Amino acid sequence: MALWQNPDWFDAGRRQEQLDDHIVKTGKARFGLRTFEENEKVKAVRRHFNRVAPKYDFMNSLLSLGIQHVWKRAALRMLGLRPGERVLDVCGGTGDLAILAARRTGPAGRVVVYDINWAMLAAGRPKIDPFPDLAHIGYVQGDAEHISFADNSFDAAMVGFGIRNLTHLQRGFAEMHRVLRPGGRFLCLEFSRPVHGWFRSLYDFYSFNVMPFLGQLIAGSAESYACLPETIRMFPLPEELSAMLTQLGFGRVTCRSFTDGIAVAHVGVKS
Repeated sequence: MALWQNPDWFDAGRRQEQLDDHIVKTGKARFGLRTFEENEKVKAVRRHFNRVAPKYDFMNSLLSLGIQHVWKRAALRMLGLRPGERVLDVCGGTGDLAILAARRTGPAGRVVVYDINWAMLAAGRPKIDPFPDLAHIGYVQGDAEHISFADNSFDAAMVGFGIRNLTHLQRGFAEMHRVLRPGGRFLCLEFSRPVHGWFRSLYDFYSFNVMPFLGQLIAGSAESYACLPETIRMFPLPEELSAMLTQLGFGRVTCRSFTDGIAVAHVGVKS
């Protein structure tokens, strides 16, 4: 018996209900299995990440058995960063992707970690601030649905494992598109549904038995570590996300799956 409620993976109709049009129409938004008023979800997300921030990096490495770092390095390579480029890391949290990007852009470049939650930004700074070769990483606390940079400001924009927490998913992607210069590149690395049924069953068992147990034991919150896999079950599948990104104006959209589809990286270009 699961230690936590194990929700079914959403079908296509229910996944559509997580998108902007339905949320604006109903005035309701979900964070995991809980439903909030549209303008209240952001507060629930902020409370969630305030709770998990102190042990966020440790728990992510533990729960993924370290493979998240392999995914991030592989996804970052798909972005094709070059020395001197300007990069925006949306929902950048503790800065893992920003660190990888900064090592590719070099000191002539600029990387901005952009996140609404100050506790997450603060948790990542000990990995960045002491190191002179990462001095070109900056921090901005801000809302990913209203990015506080001008149009055409960045050569690349990326988001890793954070976009699904926004209230208005498409608005967040549209903002990333807006701040990219023409020809700028885009990366979204996000969790998805495992491809094979047998592996999906193992993944479900792990997500709703092991993760909440370890979350309670180590981080003091089973709920926080059950909420994360709940949100994954509501997120668009790779082909749906590719179509969405194309509709928002990204060209040459491609994707790559990792570990039987647990994680998927999408890349595109602003035309």
